[in-house]
This record gives sequence, structure tokens and C-alpha cells, in this order.
Amino acid sequence: MSFMYDEEIDGPLPTVDRADLATALRAGAPELEILTELEDLRPFECDGLAAYRTVPLLVVLPSTVYEVRAVLQIAAARGVPVVARGAGTGLSGGAMPLEKGILLVMAKFNRILEVDPHACIARVQPGVRNLAISQAVAQHDLYYAPDPSSQIACSIGGNIAENAGGVHCLKYGLTVHNILKLDMLTIDGELITLGADAFDSPGFDLLALFTGSEGMLGVVVEVTVKLLPKPQSVKVLMASFDDVACAGGAVADIIGAGVIPGGLEMMDNLSIRAAEDFVHAGYPVDAEAILLCELDGSQDDVEEDAERVGALLREAGATELRVARDEAERQRFWAGRKNAFGAVGRISPDYYCMDGTIPRRQLPRVLKEIARLSDEFSLKVANVFHAGDGNMHPLILFDANKPGEMDRAEALGGRILELCVEVGGSITGEHGVGREKINQMCVQFNSDEIEYFHAIKAAFDPSRLLNPGKNIPTLHRCAEFGKMHVHHGKLSFPELERF
Repeated sequence: MSFMYDEEIDGPLPTVDRADLATALRAGAPELEILTELEDLRPFECDGLAAYRTVPLLVVLPSTVYEVRAVLQIAAARGVPVVARGAGTGLSGGAMPLEKGILLVMAKFNRILEVDPHACIARVQPGVRNLAISQAVAQHDLYYAPDPSSQIACSIGGNIAENAGGVHCLKYGLTVHNILKLDMLTIDGELITLGADAFDSPGFDLLALFTGSEGMLGVVVEVTVKLLPKPQSVKVLMASFDDVACAGGAVADIIGAGVIPGGLEMMDNLSIRAAEDFVHAGYPVDAEAILLCELDGSQDDVEEDAERVGALLREAGATELRVARDEAERQRFWAGRKNAFGAVGRISPDYYCMDGTIPRRQLPRVLKEIARLSDEFSLKVANVFHAGDGNMHPLILFDANKPGEMDRAEALGGRILELCVEVGGSITGEHGVGREKINQMCVQFNSDEIEYFHAIKAAFDPSRLLNPGKNIPTLHRCAEFGKMHVHHGKLSFPELERF
């Protein structure tokens, strides 16, 4: 596939003897768990982007900061690349290992170290599951706001690597808005603290720079997260539409009216039917699209906003409007949305989950163009959106056992990402770039900008050993991608002309 590691473009990796490297690691960290047998390595050959697999040279599972430091220092001394991995739920190939590299799995860093309900913070290790934080602080009527659909399994360290969001990020922000401080190790084993316990800290905002850096700058070993009080009142409205464009227009109407919902999600008919068959959430299977709008806050504010939003939805063309009657129905409404990816997996042998962000006003146009591209490539697309912030997740259905379908799915995904850039958006909203979108980075950014990205990486990792070949393309790769774009007669982007 076009985004697999290419030594000719990304640079050669050293040839390392597995047994010799394992011996050096055991000498440096005698208690370190090391996996070297093929049957032990295969479970780690991919992340959530399971269509593409690479067996790592070896896997290490440290349980202390000392062991992580030892692994990094030995790798640096020998010139061996290191890929850090959390729970492996990522969807852009960011945690894909290298066959000539170490896979550093942080799963054993799974302790909640401290909860301070008065300061509304928690100190946690990077392997702690996202949902486990909210479960641990529920007794204090607090919770951790970012809630990716994979929150039952994904780790906070992985959330930081990808700057993960979730259905409630419209009001409460992404991971970067919900962490205060982190401790990280550089490739040389130096321990650095970014951020502070206060809401601001002096100097450059390196915490924001690190969040979303996809394991290319360092390895997180501890995180301080913000906690929020549970809202006094929560209400969920579900609106049905017989036209997808009308549903997209309703999103802009709600935000334009000054209402900021806790969550504002959209699903098209294909994803509605799949989710309803799987979860039995009570979705209207004949609707072309639904919007889920969650309002939270004080009782009076929620009631007032619900009236305003209901009126806006009806004016936008909603054919049916339902309000969750109780907490159980509210949970069912959200269960359908959060299980949409898995539900689509039940109706197709394979699916390719895309992640792009567009200006909200462009939603109707983009939906129309995705439908056209779906016909062009003869592949069905189920659309699921964090509609309030324009983060869309088209799910491209295909069968990898049919010759050419995987290639068509990848090509269609690339065209959708390029469409996002064309309308003024981004190639990612929360899944990251990884290996999946590295070519489209050449469309998003010009050569000067990409050189600055490389300079930043070099400041943290001058030997380019941390997660190499991910996130930031080489200028050579972009030049080759630009030639391919012209050769296939695709839309020309000014950015590509700079390479």
C-alpha cells in the first residue's frame, strides 16, 4: 500500500540481530518483559487499522519508568527505532510497528496514582483506560470529558498521542483541552515535565505541541488530567430527517443560534440501520439522517435550550423529534452512535474508517460529493459525524477478498480527505495521521511548513528513532505523490506545486 514504510523514501533502517538486542535489553533492565517469538509478536502487528500489518523485531512491556528509560537509551545507542503503543485502538496506523524496530507497549502503566476531588484533577499512568478515569472519580460526582467511541478500551497515553476527542468534544474540547501536565522521556532517556498543575505555565506551550505528536517526540509516563463536575441536568433530542443535506443545515442553525450542545452527532441511513440492528437503540430506520443533540447544564438552562433547539430542528425540516424519556433511553441513543463502527462491521466484510474535519457550513456540499465519489468508486459509504465541530467519519465498505477493492477503498479515502482540504478543512480531526494519511499531508501543507515540522522533530529526536516514517512526509515523498496526482488527472492543489 502507498503508506507502508518505504526505505528508499524514508531512509534505511539498521539491520539488528534480535537475540543480541534482547540480551542488551535484559542486561539494562533485568525485570523487563521481552517478547521475541513469532506467535507472541503477531498480536502486536497492527493497531485498529487492521488491514495493514507488520511483525515487530521484538516487543517490550515495561512496568517502571526505569525500564522505559533503559529501553530508550539502548535503542538510541544502537540506532534502533522505537514505536510506542498504548491499547492499539488507533485508526491511522500510528502504532504500527517496524520489522526492524522495538515496539514499546505501555499497557502495564495502568494505575490511577492520585485523585484530588477539590482541585478536580487526577494523576494517572498512560496505560489507564479512558473510561476507567470517569469510573474512578464517579463517587465524587466528577468525570473526564473526552469520550472517544473506543473509551472502554483506549488508553489515555494513546489519546494524548492522537489528541483524541469524542462525542462531547464540541463543548468540552479535545484531549489537549483536558490535560494539565505530563511527564515524558526523550529518546535519550531524559525525563521532562510539560505543563503544570496550574492552568498556565511559563515558556512555550510544549504541552500543546506534544499532544497529538503521535509518539514522534517522546514517550509519556505520567499524565495529570482535568476533571469536571457532572452536569445537574442532561437532555438528549433525536431529530429525524428525510434529506441528509437538511440535517447538515440544521447543525449550522443550532450553532449559529448560540447554543453549544454537549454533543451534536449525525448519522446517515446506512449507519442508522446498521446501528439499530446491532444495538436496538430505537432509531428510525426509514430516516435518511438523524441528529442526536445532547444539552447539559442547570435545569432551567437545559429546558430553555431544548425548546430553542427543538424549534430550530423543526424549522430545518425535521420530520420527527423525540426527547429521551429517562437516563436509560438516553444511554441507548448514545450506545447506537458509539457502536456505529462495530455495527457497520456486521454488514460488510471490511470497512475503512476515515477521519476528516470540514467547516460546518460545507457539510451539505461535502455529503453530496461523498455520495458522488461513492458511485464513482462503486463502494458504499456510511457516514457518521461529530457534526457540531465538523469532524466526519465516512466508513467505506469493501471486501478485501475481492481483487482491487482494498485499493479502491484506499483511493476513495484519499479523495475524501483531499475534499476536506479543498473546502477549507483538515485531513484529521482526532484519529491522527499515522501512516494512513501521510500522503495527504502533502496536500494539507506546503514544503516550507513540512520542513518546519521536521525541524521540531529534530529538536526532540535528532536521530529520528521515535516512530519514524509516520505523520510527517519527506519532501521526496510529497514530490512523488504530486507526480502521481498529476498523472491520474486529479484536482491540482497549490501545495503540491511547491514540491
